Amino acid sequence: MSTDFYELLEVARDASPEQIKRAYRKLARELHPDKNPGNKEAEERFKQVSRAYEVLSDAESRARYDQFGEAGISGNGAGAGDPFAGGFGDIINAFFGGGSPFGASSAPAGPPRGQDLEVVVDVPFEEAVFGSEREVRVRTAVRCDECDGSGAARGTSVQTCPTCSGSGRERRVRQSMLGQMVTTTACGRCGGAGQIIATPCGVCRGEGRVAKEVAIKVEIPAGIDTGQTLRLTGRGAVGPRGGDQGDLYVHLRVAAHEHWRREEFDLVTDVSLSFAQAALGTELDLETLDGVEHLVVPAGVQHGHEFTLRGRGVPRLTSSGRARGRGDLRARVVIEVPTKLTSQERELLRKLAELRGETVTNDEGLVAKIKSAFS
Repeated sequence: MSTDFYELLEVARDASPEQIKRAYRKLARELHPDKNPGNKEAEERFKQVSRAYEVLSDAESRARYDQFGEAGISGNGAGAGDPFAGGFGDIINAFFGGGSPFGASSAPAGPPRGQDLEVVVDVPFEEAVFGSEREVRVRTAVRCDECDGSGAARGTSVQTCPTCSGSGRERRVRQSMLGQMVTTTACGRCGGAGQIIATPCGVCRGEGRVAKEVAIKVEIPAGIDTGQTLRLTGRGAVGPRGGDQGDLYVHLRVAAHEHWRREEFDLVTDVSLSFAQAALGTELDLETLDGVEHLVVPAGVQHGHEFTLRGRGVPRLTSSGRARGRGDLRARVVIEVPTKLTSQERELLRKLAELRGETVTNDEGLVAKIKSAFS
């Protein structure tokens, strides 16, 4: 999950390399799996902290992270497969590196696809039930306006690589004990892009993209729940030199509600009743997410009884992203027993117990005995 590396290490953005190292060592000791056996949360945070230190401890990868955020680094560690590291040749090698010993390559020529991005969005309970539209802000790589994404300076153009004639691949024939073997690898001159830039753009330095914070509207479907993820195709980082955009993954976190809780697609709440109300029955107004419902409670209702309002719960979100029907609304009876009684109330309850043949504690007699013991 995308998290600010400086926040993970608990250091300022201008922290020195030594401060970053000290912070990492401290957290690594606290979160190490050997010290937290079976603690999945500590294990995951240990991995995140290690990843953050891996990036921020290297001057070049830290500079790219400061400029582009996570769009500037790959998920495999700083420098190793990083699409911003080492120039355009290494960008292509990260995606098309190596070659088939059988002479075939499925990787097409051209700039690589942009990175996928991730963001966490907090959604109010009601919006998760009924759906909404929210705006998220992400720092990502966008097309450079100066060169229109080509990476070439104004007045110049991208040229076809003369080595591979624009294919982005080189074929090499070598003799082996099995005879001739043909291997196909990424072109060493253009890095597999099939194009070269003689004069790079001064703004993006030949990348064809720059870092920028953008606002993206996200449609929150009705019935979404915590832990679910929305995929926005083509809303991730722009690829270098006109490469396709990656995707944006929106991880949703639904806030708790003061009165209602969710069980699958049902909404559940507690209705508090006194002993008298439960025994004699009552009527009350029940606040729901759809408005006020008049609830008739019959005499003798028991603790834990549920009143069910069909189709007033959470929309049933299908795999296609559409809502089909709704769950139920369940009001669960909770009978409250008073903890403080006046003498008159206590006497009335004692008389009721006598009428019903029930044995109760004579608390007044107990108090008198305690007083006499100390007199």
